[in-house]
Amino acid sequence: MDEGELFAIETFGSTGKGRVFEAPDCSHYMKDFDMGFVALRNPKAKALLSTINKKFGTLAWCRRWIEDEHPRHVASIRDLCQSGILKAYPPLNDISGCYVAQYEHTIFLHPSRKEVISRGDDY
Repeated sequence: MDEGELFAIETFGSTGKGRVFEAPDCSHYMKDFDMGFVALRNPKAKALLSTINKKFGTLAWCRRWIEDEHPRHVASIRDLCQSGILKAYPPLNDISGCYVAQYEHTIFLHPSRKEVISRGDDY
């Protein structure tokens, strides 16, 4: 860690065993902004990508936000993920029936101290 650097610190709280893993059922995605042009053959995947570019850009989104426009989108999302255009962000689970929460803070390292940039009235 060097001065002038920013860091995001993420912690996870759980009412279960405290061992968080990615669930198999994914509902959240984000476009990989480092990915260059990829030729797509599937017209439904192309149409979905166009919607994603217009509505979300590189921001994260969930499947229910596109269901009205693309009711049968599962195969298109799979194609976009396999081509590297989309990244899947599955929910984090612990044992069945417990709750998992994520907390994040951003810190900035000054020469002689640290500053929690994300600290607000709610913390």
